Amino acid sequence: MTITAAEINKLRQMTGAGMMDCKKALTEANGDFEKAIDELRKKGQKVAANRGDRESKEGVVISKVTSDNKRGVVLAVNCETDFVAINAEFGKFVTNILEIAIEKNPRTADELKALPYDSKITIAEKLIEQTGVIGEKIELNKFEIVEAPFVIAYNHPGNRLANIVGFSSAIVNADVAKDVAMQVAAMAPVAVDKGDVDAETIKREIEVGKEQARAEGKPEEMLEKIAMGKLNKFYKESTLLNQEFIKDNKKTIAQYLNDSEKGLTVTSFKRIALS
Repeated sequence: MTITAAEINKLRQMTGAGMMDCKKALTEANGDFEKAIDELRKKGQKVAANRGDRESKEGVVISKVTSDNKRGVVLAVNCETDFVAINAEFGKFVTNILEIAIEKNPRTADELKALPYDSKITIAEKLIEQTGVIGEKIELNKFEIVEAPFVIAYNHPGNRLANIVGFSSAIVNADVAKDVAMQVAAMAPVAVDKGDVDAETIKREIEVGKEQARAEGKPEEMLEKIAMGKLNKFYKESTLLNQEFIKDNKKTIAQYLNDSEKGLTVTSFKRIALS
């Protein structure tokens, strides 16, 4: 059976696969487009299996909030090369996944991947298909949600870093919310406040503080006190509300928020960045 250039191009537009792959799939399917698409998906599964041990450190990170600003989503879809990450079609693919997450409200990455990407295929299946089409390992690497009275999304230029931040009040000055979101992007806090830092991190910081003091020749009986001092410094540098505000280092973020609206605070944030 002769496969025309128009048919090959039609399948290419439908799937994003390469011209030769489309021609081969259509030939094997005797011109049946549905079967050809299935062939390309099978190819994707084979490529995914072959590339399972490859690292996918590039990709696209994006975030968005619902129309009522009460829920935000941030996710990362990874690939192997920057060449793919900056491709407009790949960016559109990731944006489509984000829109589905906003609309359908999945609670986990697994729930998101189980949702339909379109009428014929799930997101998980589409990821495998794209692996075959692009020829690189493609995976939904991270997926986070924040729900609060008010949530803002921040997307850093280049789509390698994004975050979502939740606030305790539904009435938040837009400039204040953006400032705090940019603070999260720039300063990469590990938690909202001191009490939100996990016990393992605290233990590690205390041990590191002791070892540093010991290496400096400090008396053994002083190590605990010195380590606690270093822990307090860690809190100031690494917890959002205690960080110095990058636009005014005379204020902490907690003070900046309270000056904007008495009692206003951050309830949660999620930050994803490509390494």
